[in-house]
Amino acid sequence: MSPQPQAAVGAPLSRVDGPLKVTGKARYAAEFDVDGVVHAVIVDASIGRGRITGVDTGATEAVPGVLRVIHHGNAPKLPYRDNPGSNNPPGRRLRVFQDDRVLFHGQPVAVVIATTLEAAQHGASLVEVRYDAEKSSTDMADATADEPTEYARGDAEAALRDAAVRMDLTYRMARNHQNPMEPHATIARWDGDKLTVWDKTQWVVGTQTELSTVFDLPMKSVRVISPFVGGGFGSALRCWPHTVVAALAARETKRPVKVVLSRRQQYFGTGFRPSYEYRLRLGSDQRGRLQATVHEMDAETSSYEKFEEAIMLAGQMFYSTPHVSQAYRKVPLDVNTPIWMRGPGFANASFAIESAMDELAGRLRIDPIELRLRNEPAEDESNNLPWSTRRLRECYTVGAREFGWNRRNPKPRSRRDRDWLIGLGMAAAVYDPGRYPAQARVRLDADGTAVAEAASSDMGPGTYTSQTQVAADALGLTMRTVTFRLGDSLYPPTPPHGGSQTMTVVGSAVLDACNKVRGQAIKLAVEDEESPLYGVRAEDIVVRGGRLHVPDNPARGETYQRLLTRNQLTHLEADGAYAGAPEPARHSYYSYGAVFTEVGVDATLGLVRVRRMLGVYDCGRIVSPKLADSQALGGMVGGIGQALLEHTVTDHRDGRIVNADLAGYLVPVNADIPDLKAIYLEGEDMQADALGVKGVGEIVQVGVAAAIANAVFNATGRRIRELPITAEALL
Repeated sequence: MSPQPQAAVGAPLSRVDGPLKVTGKARYAAEFDVDGVVHAVIVDASIGRGRITGVDTGATEAVPGVLRVIHHGNAPKLPYRDNPGSNNPPGRRLRVFQDDRVLFHGQPVAVVIATTLEAAQHGASLVEVRYDAEKSSTDMADATADEPTEYARGDAEAALRDAAVRMDLTYRMARNHQNPMEPHATIARWDGDKLTVWDKTQWVVGTQTELSTVFDLPMKSVRVISPFVGGGFGSALRCWPHTVVAALAARETKRPVKVVLSRRQQYFGTGFRPSYEYRLRLGSDQRGRLQATVHEMDAETSSYEKFEEAIMLAGQMFYSTPHVSQAYRKVPLDVNTPIWMRGPGFANASFAIESAMDELAGRLRIDPIELRLRNEPAEDESNNLPWSTRRLRECYTVGAREFGWNRRNPKPRSRRDRDWLIGLGMAAAVYDPGRYPAQARVRLDADGTAVAEAASSDMGPGTYTSQTQVAADALGLTMRTVTFRLGDSLYPPTPPHGGSQTMTVVGSAVLDACNKVRGQAIKLAVEDEESPLYGVRAEDIVVRGGRLHVPDNPARGETYQRLLTRNQLTHLEADGAYAGAPEPARHSYYSYGAVFTEVGVDATLGLVRVRRMLGVYDCGRIVSPKLADSQALGGMVGGIGQALLEHTVTDHRDGRIVNADLAGYLVPVNADIPDLKAIYLEGEDMQADALGVKGVGEIVQVGVAAAIANAVFNATGRRIRELPITAEALL
């Protein structure tokens, strides 16, 4: 078939769901009007480890409106079958109310169900739980790590000993919580042996799978609905215990039940970006060409599951290094299980690697960009595969020009604006976008409108809009005649909405389905003797504005409506699919970026203010520039939070999170946000997928923290190797 005209893809369009959101008509998990719904409030453990010795619910049961209190002493036993197709880490997932063990502070130990939220909240405050407390372990410094996951090529230790320049650096990164605006919430309803949940989730199929295994139900007996997600940043990538609690409470009370986590409960009821200690030893020659790197990484995980993320990949492939050794150790603690957070693995690895590269550049008196150029690899040295695309050189060139990098003085404390020390810094960024199988369904109706469906999510990147753009161009329709539906497990399955993969995998499946439907219509036309297109070669026909025609003779053609109506068809329909990454891999597939930042540091108070920031990205084809900008600016803001503000504080006596609210856990607000700008290199990566896209959502946070830390050094001469960078560290 002829290539379709591209009218929607690449255009800076506004969100198709924008009016629903700004008028309050978009329904989030807790906002669905389910008849007869009652409210449940979870009671959290007040110790960090131990056993429950008693639960007194007498005062709670006397509260008017309280229907039931469920805890381990009266809860039914749940099957909890293995769930190999989930996002659950290896280990034994938390089984709510199934025994008397307490594994972390805040673990659900009871739930109060009542006719009103107020009655449930009051009743929960009256539940008395007695414990036999044990000493908990929540400090990585005092805990024993598991055996490491290792990687090696060459002989890094020997090469390090022989290197002309050697550095031994240790970086520490605080635990971060996602803190999305919408709290996690679930409404659960049973209709006989069928379960429906309205859930905040980034993976409707994942929630469906988890509930089917917990309750031993066929997949078709569980329906998950999640049309809108008010921010996730990774926090909703798995089904958390509160969703199981809602389903259990609904089954036991025979009433629909709503559970909404409080802001405080978000800190232990869902996951977080784990804290890290990252020791990096590197050796180079006198010109800065890397000879060896040794990476030793310690990260927290829970005692009952072994969470890990892609912290190792950047150190294996980002710079040309003949000798590399890595050891990634998970440190089991009495905490709830971590989860992926924006730029998972790479955001932390980049802080260590890119800070170290800046330090090496300073030691050798080489410009930081020039040092990176000297270490550009010709291929992926971790697997000897060619790059699908790698345009970092262009990212550096464009970024340096647009940011004014030539104005940077490499001497620290050389530029001042009254009380502020001014510094410039940069860092490179890399991310490995996901590519997992996905499916979609498309129906073209006889009235000339179309509907595309996939069980994806949209937590903010604009999935409704971008998928509508793909479908509109592939079908040759206008945006207003195409509807994209998502967030329902009844739709064709898709992988998690995270890892920068949704545009790639769902978009490719939608494109495939649309191409099939368009192909059906074209075949119908060229074989229909009454059609103006009868006898024309199928590959010579395009569709624009709902009208099939010959490109060099637009007058010869007809509309979808006329074609389908004449053939007495109500619709055409097709399923589409994306097969996932090819096996075996033929290319090394990453997205890239270069981040430039200017900071001011108060010379007296040590306060850091980001004054401006630029990101230049090699992300393949940009389907929606307006949405991409939204993603990029949001990722930069997240990076500012990681660099300067975000830090979970734990009381190691009992594992209580001290700052479990938005007063004590600081996130960037409008006053913290400088002039931000993103530039995307034109082009596409056709080795990646049929759309040539790579996804934008994750890469835009990677490198930001390192760029800020490097700018702080340029401003002050102080090398900070711990996040967040506080005023105390600069005094």
